[in-house]
Amino acid sequence: MKKWDELQSYPLERKIRILYEEATFIMAIRYYKHKINLYLLGSDYVEVFVDHKNSSIDRISVLDTQHSRMKFYCDQIKLPLNT
Repeated sequence: MKKWDELQSYPLERKIRILYEEATFIMAIRYYKHKINLYLLGSDYVEVFVDHKNSSIDRISVLDTQHSRMKFYCDQIKLPLNT
């Protein structure tokens, strides 16, 4: 199983393929113009920012636990980060 440290240097297309093949989908939230899909890859939580208007993935990044988006996740599920 790959970890985020390996994945972050890969091109976007390869990141997408690895996430969909090896990671576990946790949940999705709406955040401004994005739908953000949260995945668990090994022990790392990874966010995929999908722009539905343009039918594109804008960004893939490791979950920033200090970001205000955390409240949207924590309202719906209990992450190990907030136990």
